[in-house]
Amino acid sequence: MKKVSRPNLPNSLTIFRVLALPFCAYALFKNNGQDSDWRIIAFALFFIVGLSDILDGKIARDRNQITELGKLLDPIADKAMLATATIGASILGMLSWWVTIVFLIREIAVTILRFAVIKKGVIPASRGGKLKSFFQSFGVGFYILPLPTYLHTPRDLFMAVAVILTVSTGIDYFRKALTK
Repeated sequence: MKKVSRPNLPNSLTIFRVLALPFCAYALFKNNGQDSDWRIIAFALFFIVGLSDILDGKIARDRNQITELGKLLDPIADKAMLATATIGASILGMLSWWVTIVFLIREIAVTILRFAVIKKGVIPASRGGKLKSFFQSFGVGFYILPLPTYLHTPRDLFMAVAVILTVSTGIDYFRKALTK
């Protein structure tokens, strides 16, 4: 890992993700979440924020700009985005609270575990963890989007996969941490 003494693009993108979340929430809550146009805007904003997550990681690896700050901030930004979207969707009655609670308990528990074992080294994100993030992000996004009724069953099935991956990867993360 290269030490970077000045701000770099990947860390700047991570900070952008955090700073963009109030705008995402504003769009989601505009007109009490009942305005389809604003819900589409909210989805688009969350999508852009999610893309910046992919971009910052790729740039950091390609340019050898992985930093301790980035390794710390990136997962925090990811969890802040997930929390903003799920809590917002639940407050507006778009997403069941139990789904939000499962997601947040898993993310908080893994974050606490990550800090507890940080001296032993960072446990890298697994393929399952990356797949979990994909399903969580799009799953919540499909609840934010004003989808026609005939797409509610596929949306719900997509979210069911997200919940299963959330629980199973959380268990796997703890298993790896405890055997490290």
